[in-house]
Amino acid sequence: MDYQTILYDVRDDVATVTLNRPEVMNGLNGQMRLDLTHAVKHAPDDARVLVITGAGRGFCSGQDLGDRRSSADIDLERTLREEYEPLLNAIYECPIPTISAVNGPAAGAGANLALAADVVIAAESASFIQAFARIGLIPDAGGTYWLPRQVGFARAMGAALFADKIPARQAAEWGMIWEAVADDEFAETVKARATHLAAGPTVAYKNIKRALRQSYDNSLSDQLRLEAELQGKAGKTRDFLEGVMAFMEKRTARYEGR
Repeated sequence: MDYQTILYDVRDDVATVTLNRPEVMNGLNGQMRLDLTHAVKHAPDDARVLVITGAGRGFCSGQDLGDRRSSADIDLERTLREEYEPLLNAIYECPIPTISAVNGPAAGAGANLALAADVVIAAESASFIQAFARIGLIPDAGGTYWLPRQVGFARAMGAALFADKIPARQAAEWGMIWEAVADDEFAETVKARATHLAAGPTVAYKNIKRALRQSYDNSLSDQLRLEAELQGKAGKTRDFLEGVMAFMEKRTARYEGR
């Protein structure tokens, strides 16, 4: 598909989506949300890992406030329900591992877009800002869902109320993201992480995602039953057989993702 606001590249079983409006710090307009949703939904047909990153010096500045002629033209409820919700659900429900490679500032909806991925890797110069209160809004794009789960209630509340910039290193210490890496190591680290997952047991990854997410709502008994169900399915995959054989033969497993 000929995308207008993103770049889409597939190589070595890794699909990379690059937000490509660097002149506005990759601000999210209607077309970018459409392009990104389409790319995320189709990535599993092309690859075994999805990476989302930004062009230029920023990851994403959030909602492009210049996308409407005036504040009176903005129907935020409609925009969130009809444009953001499908996008965030597509990322959340993506059957392959997803990585947000945060190369620079991620603000507002851009920060929460990043947090929607399975793993967030950020350059040390990057930062996360729940900027909504600065313009009289509440965190959206999943912010009120991700933050309490990742950093706890007190830090989520402070981040939302004060709208302070949270440097990548602090975000990693809080558990908001997986890791913060030196800027000069960022690209290679993301590549290595994505390559590792692309060569891994894809079905197991899908079931890991499901099991961990459902654990928030399950009792222990329910979770143990779910583990048994998913482990039973994993045990019937070719990747499981390959993993056992590789272990017995003391060699690196060659997973096919099925």
